[in-house]
Amino acid sequence: MYKKILVPIDGSELSYMAVAGAASFAKHLGAEVYVLTVIEPYSYTNLSEYRPESIEQYDQRVKDQAKERLEKAREYFDKVGVKATICSKKSFSPSEAIMDVCEELGCDLIFMASHGRKGLAAVLLGSETQKVLTHSKVPVMVYR
Repeated sequence: MYKKILVPIDGSELSYMAVAGAASFAKHLGAEVYVLTVIEPYSYTNLSEYRPESIEQYDQRVKDQAKERLEKAREYFDKVGVKATICSKKSFSPSEAIMDVCEELGCDLIFMASHGRKGLAAVLLGSETQKVLTHSKVPVMVYR
């Protein structure tokens, strides 16, 4: 069925719940897993504002946060005996980064969490999951 599964995470508890679900799902399928986190690049549009950290400090901080997030996710897969490859990508658009990495790696499924916003909140706040659902070329399994 599915051989390569991409599991995007953002560090939220919901994304780790999806990781646990993806670990169980992948184990039953014998699928390869790739865990992705998207790093927001430094915003140069606000350079005139006071910044408490330099570009280099910002880059190091977000890389460290991404590594911590990815290692925590890898632990879930290790517990159930599923090998997970971790990766990160810089992008101002997480949904585009998710779909780009999916294509680059040749994944045949995206397994991701939904924050479950409803009504006006979903419309106003937007949803990276919704963007992936509507634009992905491969199936998307939404874990809630």
